[in-house]
Amino acid sequence: MYRIRFHGRGGQGMKTASRLLGAAFFLEGYEVQDAPRYGAERRGAPIFAYVRAAKEPINERGIILHPDLVIVADDSLIPVPAAGVMAGLTESTVLLISTTESPEEWQHRLNIKSTILTLPAPTDVEDRLELRYVGAECAGAAACLAGVISKERLEQAIRDELEGKLPKVIERNIAMALEGYDRMTDHKGVVAESGLASAKEYNPPAWIEMPYEAARISSPSIHTGLTSVMVRTGLWRTMRPVIEYDNCKKCWWVCSGSCPDGAISVNAEGAPEIDYDHCKGCLTCVGVCPSHAIVTIPEHEAVEKEEAS
Repeated sequence: MYRIRFHGRGGQGMKTASRLLGAAFFLEGYEVQDAPRYGAERRGAPIFAYVRAAKEPINERGIILHPDLVIVADDSLIPVPAAGVMAGLTESTVLLISTTESPEEWQHRLNIKSTILTLPAPTDVEDRLELRYVGAECAGAAACLAGVISKERLEQAIRDELEGKLPKVIERNIAMALEGYDRMTDHKGVVAESGLASAKEYNPPAWIEMPYEAARISSPSIHTGLTSVMVRTGLWRTMRPVIEYDNCKKCWWVCSGSCPDGAISVNAEGAPEIDYDHCKGCLTCVGVCPSHAIVTIPEHEAVEKEEAS
């Protein structure tokens, strides 16, 4: 069975990548599972999707613990523990990274025995989330590395899965997928199927005895406000919304009411203020501001300005 994981950020097409690859496997006669895994997060938050493909019925369920292939669309996720990029890698796992660095550099940084390959990431964009078609490129690269999917089946899968989209969107996805496929030609078939898990080899986990404690000690205060105030979800942001107060009409209820994370409050003067520790950069406020007083700048530029001041 092929076990494949895609890692990226919300907005980079990892869900679509798993669908495209899963559909291509299916057209080649494989039984397939493909699904995304994420919470109620927004654009820029780490997510992953997975694909299982086998000639026999697939009885495994849930996330893939020991993948044969891991594709990383955004190399900034690799050092983020919550992203789980490195979880379950073995010596036989192939790690494919979209990056500007060389495979040798990543081998040195990670110090793992897994095979590391790279896709050249564009350097002429400020916001990685502008790369709308990186998911298609990753799906095409994965199809080539598996070695059992033809270009014809890959193209057919994209047309089937994206039916109803604008023709130029479909053709762009096909072009990117085939480009990713061609980039991996020298490594075609390097990903090997791993064996099916056997129930006979299952070892139940050891039980740990936990003492009983009063609920106020052992249970979280889920009904208490501000229990997550220390979780700086703003670290996920790649683009920062900035309020230009000269243009702000103080119609605070529009932006503050539309923020899905409640990160916009109103000060004593009736003007909105953004809590950048918890603003995830979904940019909903930018889209709803009637006076266009909220603009966006790349997060790295905002950080540089703060450090210089």
